[in-house]
Amino acid sequence: MVKTYDAAMARLTEVFTGRDTRYFDLFEEHARTAVTAAELLQRFIDGIPDAPQLAKEIGRVESEADRITHDLIQHVGATFVTPLEREDILELASALDDVVDYIDEAADLILLYKVEAPMEEAIALCAILHEATIALSKAMPRLRTFGDVRHYTVEVNRLENDADRLSRQAIAGLFDGGIDPMIVIRWKDIFERLEQAVDSTERVANILEGIIIKNR
Repeated sequence: MVKTYDAAMARLTEVFTGRDTRYFDLFEEHARTAVTAAELLQRFIDGIPDAPQLAKEIGRVESEADRITHDLIQHVGATFVTPLEREDILELASALDDVVDYIDEAADLILLYKVEAPMEEAIALCAILHEATIALSKAMPRLRTFGDVRHYTVEVNRLENDADRLSRQAIAGLFDGGIDPMIVIRWKDIFERLEQAVDSTERVANILEGIIIKNR
């Protein structure tokens, strides 16, 4: 009975002082989910057309990301005092969810279009995306103490710029190479999803840095 009372009081203290660590746990879990999805996509594209099961694994990871986002939203609704502004919590959760959503969409398009061989630019974009998610995952624990994340956010911004250039070159190359128009359309869609995934990592980085600056 004493232990139960102590646990309840500790929980109340967390809630009313705004030091509810559940938010930080979920954000770190969300960031790790993005890393997992990006790694699976990299392996999937590298192995086209021999690893279709990886697309299903990405789908399962996307469902897990949705669950984490839902938990964050539910926790905001159930918490009287939050350690971050509610709008910031929801915005960061949504941005992290977008990263995994775009990864899942890219994998779905590859299956839908029955892509038979990967393009080098797609492999390179997936590598950039994976690096960006790793940087976010390393930065996320610093949210607990509002520590400096500029090293990681600058890296994500650099990677996003690299992805933009690469995506533009890849799409331009599709139209310059006399490729079958149907293949052009398919790969253009895939490149756009990959670029959107990387763009979403930059959005996460910018939101994260903004939250930390605001709370120092």
